[in-house]
Order: sequence, then structure tokens, then C-alpha cells
Amino acid sequence: MLALLQLVARRRGSIRIPAGVAGQAWRGGSRQAVLARLFSSPEVQIPELDLPVARACGELCAAAGSSNVIDASVVLAAREHDDAIVTSDVEALRRLDPSARLERI
Repeated sequence: MLALLQLVARRRGSIRIPAGVAGQAWRGGSRQAVLARLFSSPEVQIPELDLPVARACGELCAAAGSSNVIDASVVLAAREHDDAIVTSDVEALRRLDPSARLERI
């Protein structure tokens, strides 16, 4: 992810990491220094998981037969900004949005 962030910075782009994804990865403490650096980078945006987004995530989950609200938040953020999604779980995200642009890491 840091290599991707460096590429994005060189191209003057940005990366969106939905708040729920940050929560899944964050465990605190000194072992999270790299992750903390990633989250605080000026190229990284952290969209909130507020009530309207949570409702939209729930609706997407219901339509796709999924229960993963965090994955749904990733799909919705990517749709909103026409972003590709970088993930290790292509299959789960493909179930939520068969037309999503997915990049496996």
C-alpha cells in the first residue's frame, strides 16, 4: 500500500480509505506506525460512515445477499468517485458490484 501511495503522490492523485476499513486495520500501539503514516498522508481521504452511508450500505448488502457493511462502504465510495478498488478479496467485492473495477493485491 505504501508503494501505491507513493505512485499516487507522484501522479498528484488521492486514495480513499473508508472509515470502516481503517477501523478493521487499526489495532493501535507502536506497531501501527506505517498504518498511521498512511492514514495521515495528504493523499489519503477517509470518507465517514455516517447514517446515510450506513443505510446505503445496508441496502446494497440486502440487494447482493451480503452482510459485510464495510465491503459495501468500499464499493459505494468507489462508485461515487469512479475509483478502482484495490483489494485482496476480489470475490466478495465482485458479489456486491459485478461492474466494479477491482485490482487484486
